[in-house]
Amino acid sequence: MADSSKVMSAKDALARVKDGATIMVGGFGLVGAPLHLIAELERSGVGNLTIISNNLGEPGQGLGRLLRLGRVRKAIGSFFTSNPDVVEAHARGELEVQLIPQGTLAEAIRAGGAGIGGFYTRTGAGTLLAEGKETRVFDGVEYVLERPLRADVALIKAHRADELGNLVYYKTARNFNPAMATAADWVVAQVDEVVPIGALDPETIATPHLFVDAVVVA
Repeated sequence: MADSSKVMSAKDALARVKDGATIMVGGFGLVGAPLHLIAELERSGVGNLTIISNNLGEPGQGLGRLLRLGRVRKAIGSFFTSNPDVVEAHARGELEVQLIPQGTLAEAIRAGGAGIGGFYTRTGAGTLLAEGKETRVFDGVEYVLERPLRADVALIKAHRADELGNLVYYKTARNFNPAMATAADWVVAQVDEVVPIGALDPETIATPHLFVDAVVVA
């Protein structure tokens, strides 16, 4: 490996994750989810976490494992009903849930990475999701002000990386991962393979290495 390599163990990559951290986790269900990193997060014992993700995995799988262990304090996402444990934990008062429409979630993450202070969207206007939020009318249509999302740490999944941390994704497993890579203070990418610097076709790189702090081969 080159001296500039960002490749390290999952344990070392997640050493800075502390209790109470806000963590973005890529994936749509289990597709594109960094399951190896989530397993290391479980082993680390950290808790009281705020998780920003499309959903909290599946029952007992992925982020669903952390939920069952009582490690998740708050979930911010758009599709939680695929995991009945989320619904039950919220009903018992053990889990705070912030529901955000899926397109709004993606844009809020992108805005967090781009340094945008907020954006207006028609989605959710006139519904419970708009309660407590600023609204404005443009051309006779009501819009809701949404704030950007950022995290202390982002755990993402890519297909290939070079030693610098340039990332290539595999088909729909790309989902939320590239946007999350731009919106966190520490970004860890789980990959299937690491190749030498210069081996990746530049046209296939979706996440440039400057957004990636650590690479873990699973």
